[in-house]
Amino acid sequence: MRLGIFTGGAGETDTLDSLLTQAQQAETAGFGSFWLPNLPTRNYDALLVMALAGRATTRIELGTAVVPTYPRHPIAMAQEAMTANAATRGRLTLGIGLSHRPTIEDVMGLSYAHPARHMQEYLTVLQALLHDHTVAYTGETLHVTADVSVPEPRPLPVLLAALAPRMLQLAGSMAEGTITWMAGVKTLATHVVPRLQAAAREAGRTAPRVCVGLPIAVTDDVAGAREAAGRIFERYGQLTNYRRLLDLEDAQGPADVAVIGNEGEVTRQLQALARAGATDFLAAIFPVGADAAGSRARTWALLQRLHETALTF
Repeated sequence: MRLGIFTGGAGETDTLDSLLTQAQQAETAGFGSFWLPNLPTRNYDALLVMALAGRATTRIELGTAVVPTYPRHPIAMAQEAMTANAATRGRLTLGIGLSHRPTIEDVMGLSYAHPARHMQEYLTVLQALLHDHTVAYTGETLHVTADVSVPEPRPLPVLLAALAPRMLQLAGSMAEGTITWMAGVKTLATHVVPRLQAAAREAGRTAPRVCVGLPIAVTDDVAGAREAAGRIFERYGQLTNYRRLLDLEDAQGPADVAVIGNEGEVTRQLQALARAGATDFLAAIFPVGADAAGSRARTWALLQRLHETALTF
């Protein structure tokens, strides 16, 4: 299981310079990847940040987790992603997803109707543009005839944020894998991974990536960390899509699926995620207690040590 850094999942409001510095720090520390969400109403555009981060780094994989599809036409998504991928010299991984009904309908005034159909047609158009640079498609939600390319075309993997069975089928059959958020060990082992892998096999695709994003804190104050996680990530337990995953896990809220404990306990929890089928862990490090900087540094140090020693993941 590869270890990556996921910033922004805890609702941080970072400056652009800070995000680029974090990408550089993740690369210097040797982590395999650096991820940023595209929050529709705050923070920076994730693809644009990754394009800039590509010029500030040389090796690390740069991923979006995730860019909502409804606000971006697949032509616009393809063109922006290919441009960012050129800026990163082929190190971009494009994570996309539906977002959530309240955001799409109440905030943006768009329709969230038929989400699985929307995503199937969206992926059909997007993948054709990314791989063949041309598409002529007529579906129920999209009618697209276009040629899109950039002067430096490079392979660009697509990961789909998938929670429900139909979305997991699409992630396995039409994308390179999935990105999860708030999915615990039980949910991965019994719900996400089997459906994803079966869909990939049936479609004749290679084994899919399972990129698992979760809050993480290395601390001796487990109770305090659970309280902090419950407060910081509370909104995720109130969104219908994530609530379904938490219910599958028999979890009351995000604090119950967060990776929390001392060095040994956190290591064992990460190993359990790997056994459940996670190929990548996206670490959303969050602060605990009065010494926020110290708790973050302790978590970072363990993750770096685990990465460097390649400890049985």
